[in-house]
Amino acid sequence: MTITVFIADDQAMVRQGFGALLAAQPDLSVIGEASDGRTAVREVRRLRPDVVLMDVRMPEMNGLEATREILATKTDPPVHVLMLTTFDIDDYVYEALRLGAGGFLLKDAPAEELVRAVRVVAAGDALLAPSITRRLIDDVTRRRPARSNSVSGLDTLTPREREVLELIARGLSNSEIAASLVVAEQTVKTHVGKVLGKLGLRDRAQAVVVAYEAGVVTPG
Repeated sequence: MTITVFIADDQAMVRQGFGALLAAQPDLSVIGEASDGRTAVREVRRLRPDVVLMDVRMPEMNGLEATREILATKTDPPVHVLMLTTFDIDDYVYEALRLGAGGFLLKDAPAEELVRAVRVVAAGDALLAPSITRRLIDDVTRRRPARSNSVSGLDTLTPREREVLELIARGLSNSEIAASLVVAEQTVKTHVGKVLGKLGLRDRAQAVVVAYEAGVVTPG
């Protein structure tokens, strides 16, 4: 199955470079691009790509606002957003994760990491394993007090589901969680689905934010 990609970045060289790299992959197809957030929202709604590479800082409408607009419209299949930034710590990216973006990547990441990130996000998983993501979450949550009683549905999680939520927040993949808990990976997928459903979350990225804000896990 071909994964369709849309690239939103105000730098033409970045769009062309990423486009050429992704188009060279047999399972990826770049179907559109935009140089500002407003155009990105309009074109994404029209083209409905599987993944949007969204620059954080753009004219007209920044990447955060564009992401909010795009993810506010529910589609089937859903559109996944992968944020791009030149900064390793950026509150805009954190807010995008709150909105449901599938993760984020530094613009200077190796080519193979970009390709992998697109595939991971397209599959509905959050790009949370890289150490840069952990540093982002650690940094922003140190500046936000835990609100352990403010997350709706947290008290409905079983002990096992809460444990899975903690491991998701630590950046573990399903296979790593399965190994840690000594259970089948399919069992982990079931637990993850129940956690997201009970907390009313879009994906794993939002689960990470909620886990840190609620104090289920703490930075460090």
